[in-house]
Amino acid sequence: QVQLVESGGGLVQAGGSLRLSCVTSGRIYSNYAMGWFHQAPGKEREFVAGISRSGGTTSYADSVKGRFTISRDNAKNTVYLQMNSLKPEDTGVYYCAASTGWGTWPDYWGQGTQVTVSS
Repeated sequence: QVQLVESGGGLVQAGGSLRLSCVTSGRIYSNYAMGWFHQAPGKEREFVAGISRSGGTTSYADSVKGRFTISRDNAKNTVYLQMNSLKPEDTGVYYCAASTGWGTWPDYWGQGTQVTVSS
């Protein structure tokens, strides 16, 4: 069974930090590129950051460059999103996702974790 389970969301003041985690099943972790997506209230889900299977390549949305960092821990089958200098517009649900190819729309999604940034 394919599973992606996020955690780490919460309420934080503007300028603060959060670290999101996504634990995946071994089959997913080994064979898929991983990413994080953000869905703000009333808006479509958007790409935030991605990391290749090897971890050697990363990609970020312009809105988070320099503030967010995606990483993966192979020993723990876990992908992280370190979010610094958070802004109110970062508020929303963050989804972990797995893709068969780099730059392709994800095949699997987690249930999402809520991030709320107060001004």
